[in-house]
Amino acid sequence: MPQVRRNGNNRTVPSGKTDHRIVSFEGSYPRYSALPDGSLPEIGLLGRSNVGKSSLINLLAARKRLALTSATPGKTKTFNLYKVDEDFYLVDVPGLGYARSSRSERNRWEVELARYIRERDQLKAVLLLMDSRHAPTSGDRDAMQFLKDARRPTVVVLTKCDKLSGNGRAKAKRAVAAAMEEMLVEWPVVETSSKTGRGKDALLEWIDRLAAVD
Repeated sequence: MPQVRRNGNNRTVPSGKTDHRIVSFEGSYPRYSALPDGSLPEIGLLGRSNVGKSSLINLLAARKRLALTSATPGKTKTFNLYKVDEDFYLVDVPGLGYARSSRSERNRWEVELARYIRERDQLKAVLLLMDSRHAPTSGDRDAMQFLKDARRPTVVVLTKCDKLSGNGRAKAKRAVAAAMEEMLVEWPVVETSSKTGRGKDALLEWIDRLAAVD
């Protein structure tokens, strides 16, 4: 008989059974103040434009087109909420960088993101997505520093790992570890691939653990 534990909403979560989730799109919200009130915990997804947030959501949900991917960086300009098993929300926030947006639009979203990360009581943790093919960028480092200052529990998610060899993945993890050491933070790092499913179960286990924290 599998072990079970209870999440923050007193629902049992079987240990090791992380591959099947009921995920539904709940809505898009154009600003922080428009986000719905509620008691369900939230896990934020943060990362620069085109890092693969939509693909990661589809991977976790085991659905190909729940979150629509785009070839245009910075397409996400709303808070997009996805309910998971009636237990918590995944919150896809606008991509860092949004290169095709105006300066005023970028500034506005920086304020919206800062409010969400600093003020949102329902936010329990952040998944910080980084492209495994590149060393942490200045934008990645800025996000790391911001999350450290905000004291938000964080998991670093390396995306597109199917495009790297074993040596390449090890190099990517070392680069992230070096950046964390410089910033005096110690966060878990999970290698993922939306193509192969790599890292899905490990990441879901982290999400379950963090969403259950009161």
